[in-house]
Amino acid sequence: MGLDLAGFTTLAPPRDAKLFEQWLDKGRAADMDWLERNRERIVDPRGLSKGPAVMLVVGLGHARAKVDLPGGGRIARYAAGRDYHNRLGKMLVRLGKRLAREGLLTGGRAGRAMTDAAPILERSHASEAGLGFGSKAATLLNPEHGPWFFLGELILEIDSDFGPSPPPAGSCGTCTACIDACPTDAIVAAGQVDARLCISYQTIENRGPVPHELRPKLSGFAFGCDICSEVCPWGIRAEVRSDRSQDWGQHPAVENLGLFDWLREPASSFKDTWRGSPLQRPKREGLARNAALILGSNPVDGSLEVLCETLSSHDSPLAREAAAWALAYGHGKDAGVQEALDHAIQRESDPFWRALLLQDREIAD
Repeated sequence: MGLDLAGFTTLAPPRDAKLFEQWLDKGRAADMDWLERNRERIVDPRGLSKGPAVMLVVGLGHARAKVDLPGGGRIARYAAGRDYHNRLGKMLVRLGKRLAREGLLTGGRAGRAMTDAAPILERSHASEAGLGFGSKAATLLNPEHGPWFFLGELILEIDSDFGPSPPPAGSCGTCTACIDACPTDAIVAAGQVDARLCISYQTIENRGPVPHELRPKLSGFAFGCDICSEVCPWGIRAEVRSDRSQDWGQHPAVENLGLFDWLREPASSFKDTWRGSPLQRPKREGLARNAALILGSNPVDGSLEVLCETLSSHDSPLAREAAAWALAYGHGKDAGVQEALDHAIQRESDPFWRALLLQDREIAD
C-alpha cells in the first residue's frame, strides 16, 4: 500500500494512559478542551469497536530538508506539502477495504481509519505495536525514520489477541539535546511537553494571542516547530538517510508566498490559496498573527510598511494586535511607529484588545 511501518496491538487502554491523565490534570493541554472532553475514550479506546478488535498502527515517512519561506520565516517540514490527514486517511481506507474483500475481517466490515485528528493516545499505541520508542521530547522515534513519520490507525474487528510488540532497539540514553535546544523550555520533563510553552501549539492550535514572553522565542517558525527533531541524533541520521520531499511535494502557497502575503491575504481567497495544505489549521487570522510576530522578531526590508498596513486595516483584532507588538518590538524607534500605535489604541473599543495594545505600546518607549 506504500506504507513504511505497520504493527498490531490490542485495542485496550494504552500504556501511557496514567501519564496522559496526569498531564491533563496539570493543565499542560492548554486550551485543547477536546482532550478533556474525550478523556474517557482516550484512556480506554475499546468503545471504538462494537466487538473484539485490534489496532493496526501504520507509519509513513516524511523526512525532508528544512523549509524556508520566501523572504524569511520557516514552517515545520511536515507542513510543506500535501495534507497528511487526507493522504494517510485515504491509504488506510483502501487498506481496510482490501482486507475486507479478502475475507480477513469479521462481518466484512472494513474497519475504522484514523489519523492524529482522532482522540486516541496514538504514540503510546504505536510503541506497543512495535513502531518506535518514546523520546524525551514526547515524539516517537524509529531507528530508520527518526521522528520524521506520520502515524495512522485502523481499528479491525478481528477476534484475535495481538499482544503488545517489543519496540525496536534504541533509546535516548543520556542525550538531552532536545531539552537543551527548546527555546521556550516546553519540555518540562522527559517525555512531557507543556503545550502552553510549545511553539507548535502556539502557532497552530492557539486561537488567541501568543503570550508576550514567548513571542521573541518563536525562532523564526511561523507554523509549527522542528527544533527538537532537528537536534535529535536519531532525527539527524534519518534526515541524511532519506529525503521524501518528492513524495509529498511542495504546496504552491508555501513555495510562492511569504509572510507579507500572509498578512495581506484577503478573506475571500484564503480557502482557495491554502486548499490541501496543513497550514489551513490556524485559519487566516492565525497565519497573519504568526507572520507579524516573526517579522517583529526578525525585521526585514518592507516589514515596517506591511506591519503598519496590518495595524491600520486588517479586519482581525488578533492580527492587528500582533502587528502592534511587532512594530513596537522591531521598529519601536522608527519614525511614525509610536504615533501609529497611539492611533490604534484610540480606535480600539474592545477592552481586551485595548489592554493588549497598551501593553504593546510600552515596549516602544
